[in-house]
Amino acid sequence: MASFWRQFQSGGWLTAARLRTYSLILLIAYALAIISWIVLSRGLLDINGKPLGTDFASFYAAGSLALDDRAVSVYDMTIHYARERQLFGTHAPYYAWFYPPFFLLIAAPLAAFSYLSALTVWQFVTFALYFAVICAILLTGPLKRSHTVLGLLATAAFPAVFINLGHGQNGFLTAALLGGALLVLPRRPILAGILFGLLAYKPQFGLVIPVVLLAAGQWRSIGAAAMTVAALILGTMAVFGPDIWTAFAASTELSRKMLLQDGDVGFEKLQSVFAAVRMWGGSVSLAYAVQGVLSAVVIGSVAQVWRSSRDNDIKAAALSVATALASPHVLDYDLMILGPAIAFMAVAIAKHGARRYEITALAAVWLAPLVTRGVSSATGIPLALIAMIVLYGIIQYRDRAARADSSRLDSGASNAML
Repeated sequence: MASFWRQFQSGGWLTAARLRTYSLILLIAYALAIISWIVLSRGLLDINGKPLGTDFASFYAAGSLALDDRAVSVYDMTIHYARERQLFGTHAPYYAWFYPPFFLLIAAPLAAFSYLSALTVWQFVTFALYFAVICAILLTGPLKRSHTVLGLLATAAFPAVFINLGHGQNGFLTAALLGGALLVLPRRPILAGILFGLLAYKPQFGLVIPVVLLAAGQWRSIGAAAMTVAALILGTMAVFGPDIWTAFAASTELSRKMLLQDGDVGFEKLQSVFAAVRMWGGSVSLAYAVQGVLSAVVIGSVAQVWRSSRDNDIKAAALSVATALASPHVLDYDLMILGPAIAFMAVAIAKHGARRYEITALAAVWLAPLVTRGVSSATGIPLALIAMIVLYGIIQYRDRAARADSSRLDSGASNAML
């Protein structure tokens, strides 16, 4: 038992051979599942009567309405569902559109392709962006080539990848934008600001980033992000008309009620503390209160890391995890944003060595998307949320320990000079 506990603390149990084996097993399982999913489909519908790519049906229907000069109609559920039924048949379930008008700038061009072509292009291009960003992050560290290759294998096998593929969702793009922005921020703050600004299509992830940039005094990045968002707003108004924003604003109350308060998507799919409280029978008010406390703690603590830490990898990892924890609306495919956090932590460990529990915590976060929905549904235990909180605590501990070590070294140097 003592030996097991030492392995658990040190992460020694996760050898390169084991990580390679686990990753290959998952990749083979994903491939078999996707092949079966396609072979058993009938036209554009899977064996369960749902559109292939499920949520992508919403994007495609919205984009097709925009191409018909009916962009405002995407926020009318009756019209939007009618278009989905026209595309996928009268018995297909409804997949609602809740995104800001920004996302129509992507959905509309995709709708110019056939549905399956659009789905393929969307997933392939955004996965390539995600994969390239993680590769770039790993290459910043002193990793051996074999370890970098192994890291990229684990990147492809990350269970959130399969979930995102199954839903036809935008998790790859979100992870690529966030990870890319954090990667280039120290050297190219304006480019980072542009990438942060492009994340505005996921407004629920905008709670932490502005505060952190302010705390770090990243004024050029803030300016670039603000100008990017302004350009997107003006661009959508020019392309789709100013009424598109009025329609979006009118839809937000219903969106909040359906997605959060009533749990129409299923509280087991949501990975926030808000959803956990609601899943456990708590009231909406209590859920907002608990989420508010966690968000405040996370925002305050990550801002402190960005003000005081000298380690860009730790700052980036902390912000990635904090972005997920602070939001009340985080679905399982949104856990893709933990990919950059894991990569930045891997680089930090390669540079400075692993502290207790770090490798085990990273492994838990990596695996969590695979099982969290099923476990939450069966037991009410939100595994991904727990794993994220533990990882965030470990990142905070590493930062504080590093600052304490640095302070002791500075003090020792000062005493030596005396």
